[in-house]
Amino acid sequence: MANLNNLWIKRIYEKCSGCRRCEIACSLHHEGKIWPEASRVRVFMLVPGVEIPHLCFQCNEYSCIEECPEEALLIDDQTGAVITDKSKCTACGTCIDACSGRVPHLHPQDDHIIICDLCGGKPKCTTICHEGKWDALILSKSTDVETEKSPAITPKELTHETARKILGEKATQEVYDW
Repeated sequence: MANLNNLWIKRIYEKCSGCRRCEIACSLHHEGKIWPEASRVRVFMLVPGVEIPHLCFQCNEYSCIEECPEEALLIDDQTGAVITDKSKCTACGTCIDACSGRVPHLHPQDDHIIICDLCGGKPKCTTICHEGKWDALILSKSTDVETEKSPAITPKELTHETARKILGEKATQEVYDW
């Protein structure tokens, strides 16, 4: 099901400052107002100093699409992003359970799933992250995604990996204790 020529967002977690400008840009684009809870990218800080921008990994399996009983999730032909057909989505949560990173989430007000759609090919989160000179989120058009893409994992698992890189092994043990 994978289309290796599509777009995806590379993440460099150690560069994330936790400013949450990506959440603001995303919610402004999709909702017309600052509403981080309705953002398709969410920034988690489970350990002080370790910020995790979490959004669709554009994984090769698309398990969320495969498991959707209503066929409400589709692949955008131009970008390869997962998009939601709001008229079909029943907000049952099957796609959330199917995603190993638990990335799709319910819209805080409407009854449908929200997931990164890459803003039609021009993601606002990557633009604002670059403008802020952080470059934690980078739009990639690489066809060699097998070596660059991260697997879809949860914020907690990503926090453990990133804490090890930022804080070292000794500090990481404390992270694993929670």
